[in-house]
Amino acid sequence: MTLLAVVFDTMLLPFYPQFFEGAYGERSPHHVGFYIGAICLTVMLAFPVWARVAKKIAVLKLLVYTQLVAGTLGIWCYFAETLAGFWVLSLTMLVFKASYLLIYPYVMSLEHRDKHGGTIGLLSVIVHLGSIAGAVLGGTVLQFMAPRDLFLVMPLGDFIQVGICLLLLSQGRHLEAAKAAPAEDAPSTPKVPGLVLRLGLIMLVFYFSAFLVRPFFSRYWEAVSGLTSPMVSGAVYAIPGLVAFVALWVNHRTGKGQDCSHGAIVSAIALGLAGLLLQAAPQPAVVLAGRVLYGWALFQAMVRLDLLLFRFSTPADYATDFSKVHFCQNLGVLLSSFAAGSLVVAQGLTVTFFAAALGFLASMALYSLTLRTATRAAPAAVATP
Repeated sequence: MTLLAVVFDTMLLPFYPQFFEGAYGERSPHHVGFYIGAICLTVMLAFPVWARVAKKIAVLKLLVYTQLVAGTLGIWCYFAETLAGFWVLSLTMLVFKASYLLIYPYVMSLEHRDKHGGTIGLLSVIVHLGSIAGAVLGGTVLQFMAPRDLFLVMPLGDFIQVGICLLLLSQGRHLEAAKAAPAEDAPSTPKVPGLVLRLGLIMLVFYFSAFLVRPFFSRYWEAVSGLTSPMVSGAVYAIPGLVAFVALWVNHRTGKGQDCSHGAIVSAIALGLAGLLLQAAPQPAVVLAGRVLYGWALFQAMVRLDLLLFRFSTPADYATDFSKVHFCQNLGVLLSSFAAGSLVVAQGLTVTFFAAALGFLASMALYSLTLRTATRAAPAAVATP
């Protein structure tokens, strides 16, 4: 379900300029930027609401209704004749689409804590894979169909998710999973007052820094390498996603994916900082090496920070706690999208790597100052009988 959601929801992401120009004759880059910002803000605000609703309604039952509404609104977007009408319909659609994020904490609540690291890593890799597949699917649709036709394809993901939920509900699998789920009423480490907010602040700075280098990386690579092939630029851009597959396999083989101690988190962020500085070098080979190191570190840091949240939460609070952290993550991404353009205009393409490195330093400092004592002795996992 996560793969379906990511594939169908990201298929339009790389092609918003083509969509707005082809469907409504809107060519302003600022309009695209504002719309993407509105998407991010809508999901940020809607998801915490669904997390609270999920305390009253079972997740799979809730998803049947929300994704059905989202798919229907997606089809209505196809028929929107005005740009203003499209904005209203599409953002309303995203309010309901945001509920699929409940899958993440729901799956985590069904897993024993000693499997959390592997599950988080697997879902992270699925997101990377889905983003790549979504871009390919979106490009294929645009190759053979009109831009507006994307909104006849995107709702298929919502309707398939509804079918999967109905199948699981009809077979009673959700009840079996709930009975098999670990009955853990307390976190594996003592709950720290205000930990979610502190962790959210750290993630805001970390995600802001991590996403700061993305918008203009392709242009930077072309300037450094002299290669203007979009295919090559896309392949280099995708290196962190490909490295994530390797990191997931290594974590599984070594069993180190469960480590969310202070040393493991700080070392991962420090490696990411080194990868950023290597990418700032003007030699293509060094940039590639930095890209690999950055991809490895980014995967490890993100997985460990997420794992830390679930270590200090309880299954009953997973959805609401995750919604707060998710809000902070997306706020960081949203702010980075505006900051990156301003930095590049003022200082050039290379400055984003140095700014991101400073952000990683700030993340490590915040983590050490606010959570070091709480996580110094965090256990790797709770042993399963």
